[in-house]
Amino acid sequence: MPIPPSAAEPPYDYLIVGGGAAGLSLAYHLAQEPSLAAKRVLLIEPAAKAQNDRTWSFWANKPGFFDKIAVREWDQVAFRSPGFEQVFSLRSYRYRTVRGLDFYQFVRRALAARPAQFVVVQEEVSSLENISGGVRARTTAGLEFTAHYAFDSRPPTLPRQPEKHRYLLQHFVGWEVETAHDVFNPHVVEFMDFRGAQHHEARFMYVLPFGPRRALVEYTLFSADVLPKSEYEGPIRDYLQQTLGLAPSHYRVMDEEVGAIPMTDHPLPAREGERIINLGTRAGRAKPSTGYAFQRIQAHSVRLVAALAATGQPPHDPTGDQWQFRMFDTLLLDIMQRRGELTRTIFTQLFRRNPVERILRFLDEETSWADNLRIMNSVSAGPFLRSIGQVLVGRVGKR
Repeated sequence: MPIPPSAAEPPYDYLIVGGGAAGLSLAYHLAQEPSLAAKRVLLIEPAAKAQNDRTWSFWANKPGFFDKIAVREWDQVAFRSPGFEQVFSLRSYRYRTVRGLDFYQFVRRALAARPAQFVVVQEEVSSLENISGGVRARTTAGLEFTAHYAFDSRPPTLPRQPEKHRYLLQHFVGWEVETAHDVFNPHVVEFMDFRGAQHHEARFMYVLPFGPRRALVEYTLFSADVLPKSEYEGPIRDYLQQTLGLAPSHYRVMDEEVGAIPMTDHPLPAREGERIINLGTRAGRAKPSTGYAFQRIQAHSVRLVAALAATGQPPHDPTGDQWQFRMFDTLLLDIMQRRGELTRTIFTQLFRRNPVERILRFLDEETSWADNLRIMNSVSAGPFLRSIGQVLVGRVGKR
């Protein structure tokens, strides 16, 4: 793709590296801030995303920029495990799903409508560094760009330290299926169905119903290693045929989703030096204990843009993360790594003993100290006490 002539005009105000969820979210938030309309923004990405390579699901209790492109929203979620099942009504919250391709196209249209503000260059950044008064990016093709600030959303490369930190994956295979007759409740998301075998890990089914005859049925695990694909597909077939009572001839697989999201308490810095701010997974925006990232990315974008509009600079603390929630994530990761099957018990206790909206606020890291204590008092102390001991002595728990 030829470089637009305007791309050679240094320096830019802001340089965004990467055109995935984090980079495009920040670009869109910048575009919506009137006081920053005169700022020049360069977005560098290897290639424009032209396929529906993923979906993002999230809950929210207030309107957001991307609600209008949500495939669907739901006002009920179900939790199921042996001995406890309940469908919860979401009062102030709604659960929504956005398809990746819809998101990419929506943001690109918004940026294209502001050609004086946004320039998009399809290149791969090979180096990004702080320089006097700004930043400099070099691409693999030898091009060079400068800006006052850079926002880097490239995936991080972690020097693993397994003796100090925990490294798990949330990995999954999902089938979007169409059935021959009405099967799914289109109003209820099957948020976590832990009724299947755990195999010493955390394993559950997750179902997004798009209608009574169409849904995404996903088998999700929290563990250290990805499995052979057949080991995901077998439980999905069992769920469709045994739990939902579908004969093999009564459903078709229309699409497939496969993924693995790193879940770790390895420190991920919010910035690199004075003028490079990290975004997305590079800044720890995928919550370490759940893998949810979309709303955390939006909150991060809001925080960055508000500071740029108010002061002309990114905030000193770019993420605003609170230490107590990082500790909660570390403790749950330690339990998952040490005895993953206990995850089912912990989440069962959470959903049995707390209002669902308190759980969602806790996972959003918006609860008060009083609610944090209520959450912690609702689960068995033993597994957490052992993990606290491991953290205090600086060791990772072993099974």
